Amino acid sequence: MDAQGRGRAGDNNVDPADQWVFDPNTGSYQLRLDPAGQGPGRPARRGTPGAGRTTHHPGGETGDTDTRPLPVQRRHRTERPEGDAGERRRSEGDGGKRTGNGDGDGEPRATGGRAARRAAGSRTAASSSAGGPTRRRKPKPKATGKKKALYWTAGVVGFVLVVGCGGAFYLYQQLNGNISKVDVGVENPAVSDGPVNLLIIGTDARTGKGNSGYGDAESVGHADTTILMHISKDRSNATALSIPRDLITDIPDCPTTQKDGSKKVIPGQRGVRFNTSLGQENRDPGCTWRTVEKLTGLKIDHFMMADFNAVKDLSEAVDGVEVCASKDIDDPKSHLKLKAGRHTVKGEQALAFVRTRHAIGFGSDLDRIKMQQQFLSSLIRKLKSDTFSSPGKLYNVSQAATKALTVDTGIDTAKKLLDFGSDLKRVNLDKVTFATVPVLDNPSDKATVILDKAKADPLFAMVRADNTLAKGEKKKPEKDSKKDSEPAKKAPAALVRVDVTNGGGPIGSAQLTVDWLQNTKGARLSTNAGNAPGKLDATRLEYAPNQADQAATLADWMGLPKSALKKSAQDAGARVPMKLVLGKDFTAPGTPVTAPTETPDGVQNVNADDKNICAK
Repeated sequence: MDAQGRGRAGDNNVDPADQWVFDPNTGSYQLRLDPAGQGPGRPARRGTPGAGRTTHHPGGETGDTDTRPLPVQRRHRTERPEGDAGERRRSEGDGGKRTGNGDGDGEPRATGGRAARRAAGSRTAASSSAGGPTRRRKPKPKATGKKKALYWTAGVVGFVLVVGCGGAFYLYQQLNGNISKVDVGVENPAVSDGPVNLLIIGTDARTGKGNSGYGDAESVGHADTTILMHISKDRSNATALSIPRDLITDIPDCPTTQKDGSKKVIPGQRGVRFNTSLGQENRDPGCTWRTVEKLTGLKIDHFMMADFNAVKDLSEAVDGVEVCASKDIDDPKSHLKLKAGRHTVKGEQALAFVRTRHAIGFGSDLDRIKMQQQFLSSLIRKLKSDTFSSPGKLYNVSQAATKALTVDTGIDTAKKLLDFGSDLKRVNLDKVTFATVPVLDNPSDKATVILDKAKADPLFAMVRADNTLAKGEKKKPEKDSKKDSEPAKKAPAALVRVDVTNGGGPIGSAQLTVDWLQNTKGARLSTNAGNAPGKLDATRLEYAPNQADQAATLADWMGLPKSALKKSAQDAGARVPMKLVLGKDFTAPGTPVTAPTETPDGVQNVNADDKNICAK
């Protein structure tokens, strides 16, 4: 321990906030991890002619006549030295007293407020006398609010755990120990060039300190709240799809890694609640991962999971989250009591807010989803605000975030999380849209819901096509060459010759399409060629240059976009058919496979930057 009661570098009792200093060149705080707590290029001064004297003051204070200007301006923290973590050295003839900071320059630290001011003043004065001009770079202009970036991570209850400034994540050794991970059998890189699909799971597990007072004490930890976050390829927008926990769906077979390290495949189930994709039958997050992929047709890249404590800890770390109620709320189940109006909630009250449903709307899980979307939107705004120019608060949020997280092995370290967040930082808050997967009441069980396919299928197709739900922000169509943009002549139905194969559509799609072509369109030369050798995400029509008129007719019937048409280099023989491969985007013959660019009617959605959302 040093004179201030602080440990040496590497000790656990070092205050991490003391390692942050203000850099005038960037206008933000930066972490100083160099052993001596000083920037590069500061020469050794011990024994140098004209070097300042070291003075010892009563009470352990030391003064420093070092005449050079500090390379970085320190933030004010009462009675704290710079972040060299208390390294020691003993100089000759000092009787064992501390005179240096361990870097061999004989430069003691000013440990008291008065001594610190004397030291700072002497640095400036002596700099002039030594003939070395004091120069400071002109500070770079600070980013405007619109240009500030989001750093995405985190669970249902706080899925933006690395936002606004990721600096505290440089405390790798401390934060890595906080993160839990699950091997789901898929490991994707933290950074990719394409769209990113992040699965966010909030579990209702009652294990852990502070969780015993909520809901079903016997819960093994189900997928209580699930959000599929899709971030566009160009990082210009993001869509967060909330999946109702009571949705009746199919859970596929799921390979898992048990606690003893053994592998086990959990058999799938048909027609069960979505929330049983986690916990039930020892299912892990990989089972929820595969269930969402089957439901939406979207390939997931990473998952993040948190429990009840995450809401409490994060809301405390940010000093409260603002929420709004349009009427008085008194929910005996969640214990939430709020008067109509705006409130700042944190801790237990924040958790009660995201769990409330009985005192709002129709008292359903869909109403609770709206509460959660309001809370998360407000939390994002808080994390993105200037409140976190404080290193201490950054550190608290980073600790709360990483302690709350369970992730896949692709993002299982603080470094990977930082890279992941940095990759997604271009997403602006006003281009983040929350939506709820459309559902209908289950006629067989009023306590559950079923998928509203008429609305859900085009919504999923829209997200798969990387089209944004954000209002006023539409994907620009790709420009076609002049030659390809000329409309092709259409062949009569009797001349359309095509082999149809199923490469990802529903079972029986090939025969269904052939029947439709022959009986509805009069294309007698269409044939069922069975299953395709591989699976395709998108339907594809392969044709030769001399079959362009046939392709134009078939594309018009099937509603195929130009991106689905693949023309070969050589002409085909007289009786050689075109090849129509039905992909995963195929739903029914005659139903366009082109993804919509407008949010389907009836799909509940809100913008994350909307501050006027109130619980009803």
